[in-house]
Amino acid sequence: MQFVLKTFMGGGSTQSQGNNTSTPGANAPIPAFSARPSLAELEGQYNPIPQTLAPIWSTDSVVDISMYLSPSLIMPSLKTIPSQTLVLQETGLHLNNSHENRVIRTSFDVPKEVQHNATLWAHFYVSQTGAAQDPTDGHYDPATAYHFVRPLNQFLLKKKEAKKRNLLSGSGEDDDVDAQFEDTGRTIGSYFHPNFTISFVPNTGVVSYTSMHPAAREWIQLESTGAREVSGQNGWYYPLLYINTFWQLQQHMTELNETVTHLPLNIDLNMMAYWKFNIMSSMDFGMKQNKAKMAAGEKLPGGGDGSELEEIKRILIDSNIYLLSTTVIVGFFHMIFEMLAFKSDVSHWRNKKDNVGVSVRTILANVFMQTIILLYLIDNTQTTSWVIFFSQAMGIVLEAWKITKTVDVRIRETPADSTSFPWRYLPYTIVFEDKHKLSETEQKTQEYDEIAFQYLYWVAIPLLGAYAVYSLMYESHKSWYSFIITTLVGSVYAYGFLMMVPSLYINYRLQSVAHMPAKAMTYKFLNTFIDDLFAFTVKMPALHRLATLRDDVIFFVYLYQSYKYKVDYTRVNEFGQGGDDEGVPEKEAAQPLKAPASGKADDGNVVAEATASGRDAGGATKRK
Repeated sequence: MQFVLKTFMGGGSTQSQGNNTSTPGANAPIPAFSARPSLAELEGQYNPIPQTLAPIWSTDSVVDISMYLSPSLIMPSLKTIPSQTLVLQETGLHLNNSHENRVIRTSFDVPKEVQHNATLWAHFYVSQTGAAQDPTDGHYDPATAYHFVRPLNQFLLKKKEAKKRNLLSGSGEDDDVDAQFEDTGRTIGSYFHPNFTISFVPNTGVVSYTSMHPAAREWIQLESTGAREVSGQNGWYYPLLYINTFWQLQQHMTELNETVTHLPLNIDLNMMAYWKFNIMSSMDFGMKQNKAKMAAGEKLPGGGDGSELEEIKRILIDSNIYLLSTTVIVGFFHMIFEMLAFKSDVSHWRNKKDNVGVSVRTILANVFMQTIILLYLIDNTQTTSWVIFFSQAMGIVLEAWKITKTVDVRIRETPADSTSFPWRYLPYTIVFEDKHKLSETEQKTQEYDEIAFQYLYWVAIPLLGAYAVYSLMYESHKSWYSFIITTLVGSVYAYGFLMMVPSLYINYRLQSVAHMPAKAMTYKFLNTFIDDLFAFTVKMPALHRLATLRDDVIFFVYLYQSYKYKVDYTRVNEFGQGGDDEGVPEKEAAQPLKAPASGKADDGNVVAEATASGRDAGGATKRK
């Protein structure tokens, strides 16, 4: 608690206590600046680095501020510089008025030097109201005015535009349709953001200069004459003025070059609480350090690229506060439902005793489609959140595992008379073999699955061909690979809900939904509605956003089927447990006879078991 108060609350003389006890005089009381001793009157040794600092101005001071732009770090007399370099001039700001807020909207001509990668410096002149601000003025007094400089442009990794072109005509697009950062070569560019905030931070009190966080210490402006109190260890500082660039997003920045001659400048001038200053300056300081490391080619801790915090800031800036608050709350439930759905789905498939109602072709198609979606997300890395990547990859793993629970996946030698493409040209073939002799209902399930996919092919293949021709003729792509992936994923997003149609058709023909994993599907559909909300806040490609609305249709059809086809509780439930399983005796009878462990067959027992099996099979409950 003391660490938090010391770091974020600040202020008060207690902050300096206990930090500099090893330096004689570090904890000595600091008088008002007007009562400062001369260097000759110091009783202790002069320390060039002050240990403790006190405010030089009172908290009720009224100040004036001016800002000039220049490519030079050194400013001549303010009387000799062009008037258009003055972009901000405000007077009568009360430091003790927390509601002080002024908005400045202006523009400026970009200097030639800045167009050629020079730094654009902002020169700040702050004074008590009525005092001279120009250091070259004869009436200038360091006790009533100070001056400092800050860069306004940033040198960051250059954006590499992924140019798109029509693959048939070869014509390209000039629009920046898909920009991604390029690490190779580490080309650095000069970037400018037109919006920033200038905030005075009042009531900072006495601070321990040497133990401050570097992010906060860089904004401390020491008294310019180097005066010290009588011990020679402590000094004074001017009112803290923070140039807040925390909310600047890299995607909103303008690259400075010869074509950029005039730029807008939007400044908010206000007051900021000390605790808020500590938090924002620390976060901004860390982000700038990460950007500097990336520009130098260093790897960031955790393997990130710094875009995660940028995404958080983008959501906070672009989203409505009520929508964002609702999203945060339901996001918690989304995480819970995701885990419950995964648990229920895995439990259902682990304990499932038969393949009744299971569309193997749908599972295979889901693996293929989800793989295509993952490749599309990878192809659009810059516009995709890592949350989406992880969720998609887990879905592929789960669907692939379902295949192994439904059928046996084997690699066999390709038969000489094989006509399947492309297996007939390969020495080995991947085949899917039934795990057991299918029951009557399972055979019907396979039959209905084949019929449903036959109708599906009639619809999906012509639509896919038409979409591919349209995309090739009228749309632009980065490459042929990008065209193939985009076309396939466009079809998946547009017609992907058709893959659920075979399961709905099987439900219709069996007149039952008891074989469906009801709990897992309920959790997934609840998450579908949550995904609809996330679609408006989380960064993702437009096609992926539209696809979140697609599953809602399937959910309502499934609800109707659940209402119409009442579940018979004498049958296997959604986890494949309980009830009278019709196909189990048939499967046991189909198994080869096994000799007892003693090696002697008991004919009587065998006959009895066979009779019992036949009687049980005849009395099994018939599924709808």
